Amino acid sequence: MLEKIQKALRIRSSTVRELLAEALGMFILMVFGLSSVAQVVLGRGDFGQHLSVNLGFGIGVTLGIHAAGGISGAHLNAAITLTHCILGNLPWRKLPAYLIGQFLGSFAAAATVFGLYYDALYDYTKGNFTVTGPTATASIFATYPAPYVSLVGGFFTEFTATVMLLLGILIIHDEKNNGALKGTQALLTGILVLGIGLGMGMNTGYAINPSRDLPPRLFTAIAGWGTDVFTAGHHWWWVPLTAPILGSLAGVLIYKLLIDFHNQPVLESRNEKGQPVVETS
Repeated sequence: MLEKIQKALRIRSSTVRELLAEALGMFILMVFGLSSVAQVVLGRGDFGQHLSVNLGFGIGVTLGIHAAGGISGAHLNAAITLTHCILGNLPWRKLPAYLIGQFLGSFAAAATVFGLYYDALYDYTKGNFTVTGPTATASIFATYPAPYVSLVGGFFTEFTATVMLLLGILIIHDEKNNGALKGTQALLTGILVLGIGLGMGMNTGYAINPSRDLPPRLFTAIAGWGTDVFTAGHHWWWVPLTAPILGSLAGVLIYKLLIDFHNQPVLESRNEKGQPVVETS
């Protein structure tokens, strides 16, 4: 009976499987990340600090990659997916499926964390959900710039942080260079995100991912925070969408210009050193 049920529910479309994998991976990433922010904010610093948020997102990234990596490659980031399409590594026809999966997973995670901490949210805000002010809670779900950060400064922060994200990912996965040991890529990517948060998280909260920022922002607009989530920070909402995309493309370009274009395949390098090369068909 169990085998019949499994056979009936099995999805044969690779595109749909990739959509579901991206959704689950994104859901895991965001539940860990957003819940860590909620504990820090709603616990008034008694249940974690800035490091807690960075660790939460790092752990979420690691587990999300393990969940989706074997099926979709675990992009878990619209900027990375779009970059893969531009480079020809992913067919454009699969772009909608990846983005929909990431959106659904991120939106569902925001709703889950909202339900998980609803009582604490109500106690902290007395039922008045605000984007700014002494009891602001919108930053639990989406990113907002610090009061001292200009729009240009915030854009540059998100752009630079995403450049470092892509450089790190390419370094970890470059088997022609000094890539990570097989099986450690997910952990190292989580540590990479942790490092970005520790070093570049103060100005803007390091969205570095349109799929991390827009779906929870839409959820907060629906759940009681209103349209202020789009007007706050000098209409900040568009920066976490565009800056990561440009930063992702710039990161790939930098790595290719400085490393990849000049790095010869292993077999070719061995041949130059006088070692035999065996050609197989």
